[in-house]
Amino acid sequence: MPAKKKIPDKVVKPLDNRMLKVAEKIKELRQSAGFTSSETFSYQYELSRVHYWRLEKGMNLTLESLLKILDIHGITLEEFFKGMK
Repeated sequence: MPAKKKIPDKVVKPLDNRMLKVAEKIKELRQSAGFTSSETFSYQYELSRVHYWRLEKGMNLTLESLLKILDIHGITLEEFFKGMK
C-alpha cells in the first residue's frame, strides 16, 4: 500500500497594514452609525454576515465590497480615505 502524501499546512500570510486600516475604518463607520454588532448591521443591510465580518477583519476585501459599504453609509471614496496614512 503506498504511503499517504502529507498535505502541507495552509500558509497564512500576515495582512497588509493598509488592509487593516481599511478594515478598522469600516468598523468605525458601523459603530458611528449606531450598530454595536456587525451581525445586526449585516442583517439590516442584507449583507452576508460572514462576508461582512471578514471585511471588518481585513480579509476578502474587494473594491466592489468597499463601494457597497460606502453607499450604505452615503460617503465617497475621498471621505473614506481622508486622513488615512
